[in-house]
Amino acid sequence: MAAKVALEPIDFSPDFIAQGKNSRTIVCEMCHSKVLKPGVAELVEKELELPHMKKKADCEDPSAGEKLTNFWLVSDMYHFENVGVSKLVGTVRFLMCADCEIGPIGWHDTKDRTKFFVAAERVKYVET
Repeated sequence: MAAKVALEPIDFSPDFIAQGKNSRTIVCEMCHSKVLKPGVAELVEKELELPHMKKKADCEDPSAGEKLTNFWLVSDMYHFENVGVSKLVGTVRFLMCADCEIGPIGWHDTKDRTKFFVAAERVKYVET
C-alpha cells in the first residue's frame, strides 16, 4: 500500500502528535523525500523569520522573509533522515531538503547544537 501524503494544512490534532512528538513521517513538500521519522520532533511555538521558499514577485523586497510560528524541534542532527544545511549566515544555518534542495524548511543557530527547527508549514506529512 502506498503512503498517503497529507496535502491539506496541518491542524496539529492528535493525528499529527503522539506523546508530544510527531506521529507521522515528515517529508519534503516538493519531492516527498523523508526528512524525519515519527517520534523524533516536538511541536513548539516560536516566532522565527525565514527567507521565502518560493520565487518572490518583482515588487517584493528580496531580503524580506516570512514569519512562522509552528516548528518541529529536533534535539539531535542525527535524527534527520535527509536534510542539507546552508553556509553560515552569521551564526545561523538554514535547513533544506538534501535531495531537491528546496528550502529553507528550517533553521539552526550554531550557538546551540541541540536545537534544530523545522517549519511545520513548509513540510508535508505521511501516514505510516
